[in-house]
Amino acid sequence: MKDLDIALPDPLNLIGGRWQPAASGKTLDMICPSDGAPFATIADSDATDIDAAVVAAREAFDGGAWSALTATERGRLLMALARLIDDHADRLARIEALDCGKPMKQARADMVATARYFEFYGGAADKLHGEVIPFLNGYAVTAEHEPHGVTAHIIPWNYPAQMFGRTVAPALAMGNATVVKPAEDACLTVLALAALAQEAGFPDGALNVVTGRGHVAGAALSSHPGIDFISFTGSPEVGVMIQTEAAKNFIGCTLELGGKSPQILFEDADLEKALPVLTGAIVQNGGQTCSAGSRVLVHRDIWETLTARLVERFGTLVASSHGADRDLGALISLKQKGRVEEFLRTAGAPLMAEGQVDPEAPKEGYYVAPRLYGPVDPADRLAQQEVFGPVLAAIPFEDEADAVRIANGTEFGLAAGIWTRDGGRQYRVAKALRCGQVFINGYGAGGGIELPFGGVRKSGHGREKGLMALLEFSRVKTIINHHG
Repeated sequence: MKDLDIALPDPLNLIGGRWQPAASGKTLDMICPSDGAPFATIADSDATDIDAAVVAAREAFDGGAWSALTATERGRLLMALARLIDDHADRLARIEALDCGKPMKQARADMVATARYFEFYGGAADKLHGEVIPFLNGYAVTAEHEPHGVTAHIIPWNYPAQMFGRTVAPALAMGNATVVKPAEDACLTVLALAALAQEAGFPDGALNVVTGRGHVAGAALSSHPGIDFISFTGSPEVGVMIQTEAAKNFIGCTLELGGKSPQILFEDADLEKALPVLTGAIVQNGGQTCSAGSRVLVHRDIWETLTARLVERFGTLVASSHGADRDLGALISLKQKGRVEEFLRTAGAPLMAEGQVDPEAPKEGYYVAPRLYGPVDPADRLAQQEVFGPVLAAIPFEDEADAVRIANGTEFGLAAGIWTRDGGRQYRVAKALRCGQVFINGYGAGGGIELPFGGVRKSGHGREKGLMALLEFSRVKTIINHHG
């Protein structure tokens, strides 16, 4: 399954502008999800490497070349990196597909979004203005946005390139120096992007990337006393650990921890428009998406019609290797495949439909056929817990109040979709849903770089994307000048 003509990154960390092996000299094998075979290695780093990266970032921030740049100059560097990502998009997409097992069309879309993050925040770098506060006579008061200092970025394996752009770009735009620890399951694209950042001209130490295992390198980064802010995307269980370490060092963190997002279809929904979106929102990236539309709530009046059409669509879905470019690829690892299959073995609802695994796909790959279950009890495990696989739970509801009750009836609150032509209902339901992002007559927005994104409750806190991300990666200093 290896694409022999792709130049893969070396098993090295980027620390203070130098590419170097882990201090221990150890490496980890990278496994291609499409065939289960090793195809590359990465540095197996530990606390020694993390400490060196934090020191390098601190030197860049405290009086180094990075801190000497103006906001406009930082923005130009981000824009230069965006252009390089566009120029190298094909190679980056092929690395991402190989590393993550996702179809090439998904990987290409990821590179478009990644470049857009750097383009957006490059343009926004000098646009976050402070304010003048009217006060007593004889005083001049301003509130100014400053970078935190050194920010830690612990990135997940499902969208490594996009997550690099989503968290690192706004942090750099604000003037922070960064230390990135990508997931050990998929991090080659992040290393390739870091090399492009060097080519774009970023000063040494502004961007540092250290690979390794989460419970070793990741734990060392989240607990390091030299970190001023943490950005984490991953499981709620690890999120608790991250927030605990942040609290010990009296620093803030942004947590994006997944969801059990509903799409609600009322009796007047446009089914022709909704159907491809409903299936796409659960099979994109093999369902390994925090905001996957994993629950579909259907009004009783259209239950039979809609589920019949969903059954038909699910029957046509095919999982295959990344190069085959079908509806979905392999799951990220054997462990993740086993976790999803355990959900399927214990499902407490009828199986309504199942897609297929391409018979031509490598037998050792980590494939799971898409499945549709229903009617699912709202209290069932399939309706309550994040599967992180191509599994859709169909749930009937009686009326608007019932739909809102079921939609809000989990521990999560990340995203939701509402399908109705009734303008009043659109607004009422959107206001009543306890989540961070609501789509009306649609779901997803092509990356949604400009749109604030984040959750409530077990989905985490803080906001990524849009101009609000700049606020997350900054702190406010109030300056009171008594001149009278």
